[in-house]
Amino acid sequence: MHFYRHRERDFISTTQLLGGLSDFPSDPPAPPIAPDAPQRQPQHQPPSGLRAPAASRLPPPATARERVRAGAAGAMRSRAEVEATLRSAKLSPAELLPAAQCLSFGPGTAGPGECCLLQLEPGLCAQLEAGASLVIRGEKDEQAVLCSKDKTYDMKIADTSNMLLFIPGCKIPEELNADEASGSVIHSQIAGFSNNYWELRRCRPKLKKLRKLLMEDPYEGPDNGKDQTSAVSHYTTEDLLSVVQASEEEIMHQLEVLDACKIEGFWRVLEFDYEMKLLNHVTQLIDSESWPLSKVPLRTCLEELGPLEPTEMIEHILLSYGRKYTDDAGEVYFEMREDKICRAIAQMLLQNAVKFNLAEFQEVWQQSVPEGMTTRLDQLKGLALVDKNSRPETIFLLKVEDLPEDNQERFNSLFSVREKWTEEDITPYIQDLCSEKQTVGALLTKYARSSMQNGVKVYNSRRPIS
Repeated sequence: MHFYRHRERDFISTTQLLGGLSDFPSDPPAPPIAPDAPQRQPQHQPPSGLRAPAASRLPPPATARERVRAGAAGAMRSRAEVEATLRSAKLSPAELLPAAQCLSFGPGTAGPGECCLLQLEPGLCAQLEAGASLVIRGEKDEQAVLCSKDKTYDMKIADTSNMLLFIPGCKIPEELNADEASGSVIHSQIAGFSNNYWELRRCRPKLKKLRKLLMEDPYEGPDNGKDQTSAVSHYTTEDLLSVVQASEEEIMHQLEVLDACKIEGFWRVLEFDYEMKLLNHVTQLIDSESWPLSKVPLRTCLEELGPLEPTEMIEHILLSYGRKYTDDAGEVYFEMREDKICRAIAQMLLQNAVKFNLAEFQEVWQQSVPEGMTTRLDQLKGLALVDKNSRPETIFLLKVEDLPEDNQERFNSLFSVREKWTEEDITPYIQDLCSEKQTVGALLTKYARSSMQNGVKVYNSRRPIS
């Protein structure tokens, strides 16, 4: 679908058509009827109960639009006719600009529904004029969104009481040359009209579907025969762009967040146990070679671990859990990301337990991470939740990516897990719902009710949770 920029001067309200439309000939008035004269039935309407002969039946009267088009097909308006129309409207030509633009419907005028207007912010207009494209994305059961290269917008129809006309080549006074501005009559044809337009509003990209599609068949390693027998679809970049309601840049960024990689041309995420297996190979090699966590050599890792796993997977796990850089000699190294490694190991420990004694968990967790790394509870924001009201205190898995994408559904889900939340606890689970100009505090004000509990502000649901 292609979009073209429609400038404000390309549209005109019907109230501005002083002589262009309203002054075309209308049906002639009926002749007066003498008081005593019998009234005759119109030829095209037979008396009640009778059917007129076929030869006497006339076509229905022309519609207003047809009459306007018929009038437009006739002679062009002269300057005298324009001034006569202004006098009929009790307007003084001296109070108006000298040039007059007379509008008429052409035989190919597009009607309502045949043309669409799209209201664009200046930035999007500039992108279109520079040759960029806008894409409408959404399947039949989804509300359509419009995507630029890097942003996503909701689309809403806005009605207007004034009819909007499409007039190619229509000029505003500043664009008229000296001859046109000196009192000439300019004739323009209306290409189409509409009583509404599409309004855009910036929205969050709908990326939950991306993770759902990739998790249908996570990659379990080269030795697993599932890939050869699986009937589940795999997705290329083009496939994801066609089904995920987000811009290309937002989709590519989310693929990085998900640590997705391309395998044989398709985007895949690693099955969690296989991912932990790869990470364990790398951390054990770091420990055995006594490398600092800030300087792990890529070439040696590929040489040592290549016989165990594909080199592409080894490099991918280093990219997922480390920061790549090159030294002065051109050697590639990785600085391992302590927080992400500790977080992944915590998930591995928690995923098989409903609840874990907090003190015992912290002890086991610290023993499980590579030597030199330090575990902290703030590494688990958006992954696990601590219950401080239980005795002893417990911790359990609660991943933000598993929660609903809709704002109200997200809050309903959170308040079904816990009746009252502190702002510190709930923020990691609603931060991603905030738009560009929205804060966590604004979301809490809209969807939750605050109160004080033991001197601490807490939030609970505004509506009953079933």
